[in-house]
Amino acid sequence: MKKIIFLLLVVYFTTPKAFSSSTPPDSLLQGATLQNCVQYALIHQPLIKQSRLNEEITGYQIRSKLADWFPQLNFNYNFQHNYLLPSSIIQGNAVKLGLNNTSSGQFSLSQTIFNRDVLLAASTAGEVRNQSRQISVNNKINVVINVSKAFYAVLFSQQQNNLLDEDIIRLKQSSEYAYNQYKGGVVDKTDYERAVIALNNAEAEKKQNEELLQASYANLKNQMGYPANDDLSLSYNITTMENEVFIDTTQPLNYDKRIEYKLLRTQYHLDEANLKYYEWSFIPSLNAFAEYNFNYQNNDLPKLYNQNYPNSYIGLQLSFPIFQGGKRIQEIGQAKLELERSGYDIISLKNSINAEYVQAMANYKSNLNNYDVMKKNLELAKDVYNTIELQYKSGIKTYLDVITAETDLRTTEVNLINSLYQTLSSKLDVQKALGAIQY
Repeated sequence: MKKIIFLLLVVYFTTPKAFSSSTPPDSLLQGATLQNCVQYALIHQPLIKQSRLNEEITGYQIRSKLADWFPQLNFNYNFQHNYLLPSSIIQGNAVKLGLNNTSSGQFSLSQTIFNRDVLLAASTAGEVRNQSRQISVNNKINVVINVSKAFYAVLFSQQQNNLLDEDIIRLKQSSEYAYNQYKGGVVDKTDYERAVIALNNAEAEKKQNEELLQASYANLKNQMGYPANDDLSLSYNITTMENEVFIDTTQPLNYDKRIEYKLLRTQYHLDEANLKYYEWSFIPSLNAFAEYNFNYQNNDLPKLYNQNYPNSYIGLQLSFPIFQGGKRIQEIGQAKLELERSGYDIISLKNSINAEYVQAMANYKSNLNNYDVMKKNLELAKDVYNTIELQYKSGIKTYLDVITAETDLRTTEVNLINSLYQTLSSKLDVQKALGAIQY
């Protein structure tokens, strides 16, 4: 019995499926709300992961630059065999100097006291880190907006399909009724044929919308960083979403809340530091150094390291470039213009933000008004359809009137859900324009 159990375990763990790669269960969503999708994207979206890596890379780069402030200790080793010793003229005679074999070792210690490169790294470390974080925040905001709009697009397609299902049920009932009327000799076959045409059109549209729904799901998964081949089911409450369409339209526009504005301000500060960097080029750099040297010399190679002739020293090195062809002046001029350009970038961004805010607010108000109108139209369309359907069954109206009323009803239903999701999407644009989406 034990041998059989052992063989079964061996077969199970050696089959390919036991080792096949699959998506971890905790990376999948079931009945996902909009908030679930957004939170998932903020963890799994490749762009967000890249942003986190970029922040870490920036940290390493800063620490690498700041490491130049620390003392630098080095060791150099040298071995040399002279095939032909150098000669010097001493009192008119050529005298060979040195020994056949020499070796040296050098410990060198240096400390930067002033250097514009390390000074720039120290003075801008905070701004560079801040810029890296701001880029991550900007990416998160864009991911939130893109995921939210993709979520609404999926819901719109789903609602369209649901409405078409209801429409198909109504059309089937109407076609059956028209067929019975035709068979009973009450009407000619035209009404029945029209009913079949309307039903076929609805079913064809349903098929088309099902394909579009798959495309909408693919886009949502892409925006979320969700596995493309895994199922994703959404959970939503239309009543809750209807209650979330409203936003305070009296909020003042504050540029400081926009992440794009913060990024440009940070870039402006970095450009200011860059100008100082080039201005510091007229200040000499100063370094302290200390060295200890081991020196070995002997004509007999095996005895080379028997005797050491060491020497050591300390000192300061002041380096001052006197003339570089006007290079420093040109670099300062360029840095000043770049700083001025950054100032104009900020002005241009303010104008762009203001235009974006006005446009977003106009779209939101327009979509909200359209949504209110569509809600009223839906009630009217339902009433018209129900009335005409009763009148048709009573022989007062023609079937063409029924088809027209049914088409108006479905169009109004589609327009209503479309206006709802358009309003929610435009609300996101307003929130972005106001800088209300914070991370």
